[in-house]
Amino acid sequence: MTDAALHVHRYGGPAGSPLVLLHGVSGHGARWRRTAERYLADRRVLAPDLRGHGRSPYEPPWTAERHVADVLAVLDAEGVEQADLVGHSFGGLIAVHLARTASRRVRRLVLLDPAIGLDPPYAAAEARSYLAQPSFADLAEARADRAARWPDAPDEAVDDEVAEHLEPGADGRLRWRFEPAAVVTAYSEMARPHLTPPPGLPTHLVIAAKADLVRPEFVADCRAALGPALAITEIDAGHMLYTDRLEETGTLLAAWLGE
Repeated sequence: MTDAALHVHRYGGPAGSPLVLLHGVSGHGARWRRTAERYLADRRVLAPDLRGHGRSPYEPPWTAERHVADVLAVLDAEGVEQADLVGHSFGGLIAVHLARTASRRVRRLVLLDPAIGLDPPYAAAEARSYLAQPSFADLAEARADRAARWPDAPDEAVDDEVAEHLEPGADGRLRWRFEPAAVVTAYSEMARPHLTPPPGLPTHLVIAAKADLVRPEFVADCRAALGPALAITEIDAGHMLYTDRLEETGTLLAAWLGE
């Protein structure tokens, strides 16, 4: 497969230990900026826009395998042999598949409320909600929409999203920077039977207590597969825990990845 030439947001310094941060569906790599700058400043942080998102290529396929190949191509292009890997939501699914595909490339793995092995009816309903992409007359309308969807996020996170993630269409209306078909496909991928990280890989599973997204079967299978290599933490937050609980999540990442 060819290099997707993903758009990569870079934080920290080139001399730091490499860390890759993967966002969820309809998102983008710059959502990690405040986490990276405030809590991971000593790391070499690479936060790509996944295929079909942000400023990366939008062409299919949008399968988990294609996303894994894209991220591995980023590591190759950056000269990174091994990195810590953090994935939120759909990014968690990609992170697990990458770790299973190329385990030697991953030193430590953090799964932030991963969307893995979702209930198929739930995944189907979420996918259908993205078939018609919303558009906005102006920045104020877009900001109000994001604030309603992120009720627990601080104002600065909403402002960042509006500044980074909107683009005008040919009709003059504003839309979020993602390909709806890629998001629909992602929900199909998230409904696949779950896989666990490979045995022996130090893994921290962080569950958003208010989201009820992480399936008990996945947790049980992770415990069985990973044993003492698995750490589990619950954070009292909704699914967007790294925006809603920036300090708690950022401190956890810095401490655990620094061990």
